[in-house]
Amino acid sequence: MPINRSITREYIGKPIRCKAAICRKSGEPLVIEEIEVDPPKSWEVRIKILCTSLCHSDLTFWKLDPSAPPAAFPRILGHEAVGVVESVGEHVEEVKEGELVVPVFLPNCGECKDCESTKSNTCSKFGSKLFFGMPRDGTSRFRDMNGEVVHHLLCVSSFSEYTVVDVTHLVKIAQDFPLDKACLLSCGVSTGVGAAWKVADVEKGTTVAIFGLGAVGLAVALGAKQRGVSMIIGIDLNENKFEIGKQFGVTHFVNPTTCKEKSVGEVIKDMTNGGADYCFECIGLASLMEEAFNSSREGWGKTVIIGVEMHGSPLTLNPRTMLRGRTITGSLFGGIKPKSDLPLLAQKYLDKELNLDGFITQEVDFKDINKAFDYMVQGKSIRCIIRMDH
Repeated sequence: MPINRSITREYIGKPIRCKAAICRKSGEPLVIEEIEVDPPKSWEVRIKILCTSLCHSDLTFWKLDPSAPPAAFPRILGHEAVGVVESVGEHVEEVKEGELVVPVFLPNCGECKDCESTKSNTCSKFGSKLFFGMPRDGTSRFRDMNGEVVHHLLCVSSFSEYTVVDVTHLVKIAQDFPLDKACLLSCGVSTGVGAAWKVADVEKGTTVAIFGLGAVGLAVALGAKQRGVSMIIGIDLNENKFEIGKQFGVTHFVNPTTCKEKSVGEVIKDMTNGGADYCFECIGLASLMEEAFNSSREGWGKTVIIGVEMHGSPLTLNPRTMLRGRTITGSLFGGIKPKSDLPLLAQKYLDKELNLDGFITQEVDFKDINKAFDYMVQGKSIRCIIRMDH
């Protein structure tokens, strides 16, 4: 069934009532309720979400211990999405009503030192805090029918028929871009492809090792394949990931449980005659980050850390192992500057230079959103598209 992209001017400047999937308690199924969404304030945009997708980061926030600092309940999760502009607040000039937009968790004000630099994709004006509300005033635009505040997630909150996003977190894309593929650009796929292209800048004929073959790791493989690397090694505990990985360019597979007396690093060094030129950690474990570094080649091996460390554990490296030229670097959103780079990735898809189709493994209606969580928990999903019931 085609998705309804139309908007109405009836609620411009007024609160709007709609359905949202609310996370009220850690790890419990989301509850679809009617909520009230405020009109946008200055520099803000209210968008009608057309479809959204479930990222593993949503799963992480869903399962958070209520006492953990990033936890906030009740909350509207979701940060991979595409929508159409319903209304805009004062001072918003780059998007207008009816235009197709992709919300992103990473701000891009375009004015600060970092946004103006080619060396960084962070935003020093808005990018240093984990917001439970809007980035400029910290307040929420959501309330349930009892008047209780419902918190935001990562300045997006796409598991709602309507949401309010700061203009620094919005990217306009071509009106004819496929909606399900647009969701993928919001986070995971862009993070992986960007890490390969922008952060590592992998080269033709080099070797790559990817620790973790979830959506981000597979996107790294896709980006590396596009660059013509000679070997892509996928490291994962799930044997099924190898067959999946082949579709994205993975040429070799290592299951750490079958390495016997050797470490993963030793196995990779044997496979690559000295170590991989580029290693990517896509899980978020300090021990795996160390293993990835130790799997890289002496002299020029580069390790890119993409995963967010899950337990707050420190990364420990022997300084002597770095003296011969190995490097390690972090990567947020794959080094992608949202407003300038996402339209380029979108165009590469339209030009058939970037294949996004294989990432979508399931689609569900909004009323069945909890099925998307089930698929991911069971390890059956790369990306599940959630179509709104407008």
